[in-house]
Amino acid sequence: MNYQIELRHLLYFKVVAEELHFRRAAERLFIAQPGLSRQIKQLEDYYKTNLFIRDKRNVELTEAGVYLKKEVDLIFNQLSNVKDHIEKISEGKITSLKLGFIGSAVQAILPQLLVELKQKQPLIDITLNELSNEVQMEMIHKQELDFGFVRIENTPLGIQSVPILTEHFSLVVPKNRFPKAKGKVNLMDFTEEPFILFSKEYSNSYYELVMSIFDDHGFEPNVTLKTVNALSIFNLVSQGLGVAIVPTSLKKGYHTHVDFLELNHLPQRTTLSLVWNKKNRNPGIPMMLEIVNGLKGKS
Repeated sequence: MNYQIELRHLLYFKVVAEELHFRRAAERLFIAQPGLSRQIKQLEDYYKTNLFIRDKRNVELTEAGVYLKKEVDLIFNQLSNVKDHIEKISEGKITSLKLGFIGSAVQAILPQLLVELKQKQPLIDITLNELSNEVQMEMIHKQELDFGFVRIENTPLGIQSVPILTEHFSLVVPKNRFPKAKGKVNLMDFTEEPFILFSKEYSNSYYELVMSIFDDHGFEPNVTLKTVNALSIFNLVSQGLGVAIVPTSLKKGYHTHVDFLELNHLPQRTTLSLVWNKKNRNPGIPMMLEIVNGLKGKS
């Protein structure tokens, strides 16, 4: 039998896939369980495959069900975005923008960008979320963020990227503990020191880039602490718990009891990039990119 699939079929599937329990899903949807089962059966007949593996105790997604769940999540997220944009437009606003960022973006470009955005569109709604690189990329893919400021080496297919700032690294040490060298900082002088680094959860490619610095010097660092937060690193260093290697731009904007010893003689560089999803049709995206390109031209 041929059925015409409607949005409610996908909604019912989404809730069952989240609950993996037909009774709880029916309660969430305020419908009878037999009716919900019929709707799911219609969906499975339409796709000519089972979406769930069911027995008396368990409900699991099939491989096809797992795929459909990802696509349905994107569909409903897009519908939510459309609703949000229409509400903003009806209020006289061009749109809303959800921005993800890592700490160093605050020192590099983000404040200037927000000033420019508000000058061009005073009523625009902007939501800021400080998130790790990996979480930002996941949310950009799902269009749960409109833009992200990240440090990653390669972007997945479908994700656009423009470089914002390429910079060298600095060694972060407790205030006045190590005399500032007149020449180049020799990292070999710190082989016995415990290191505090951004973890792989911050960005796997960034972590590997930092580790390549130690590889070039022929020693494996004693990494005693890892975090995804720059301020946490600085506070731990100031307490004498170790030293750290971070992007040099992070020395701006933080009032902490540490010294920055620049490592600009090293070949390693890290790039802060702006990323967004090519499929994202948020009307604020072109304006954002225009402002970013203008700010880059001034720098």
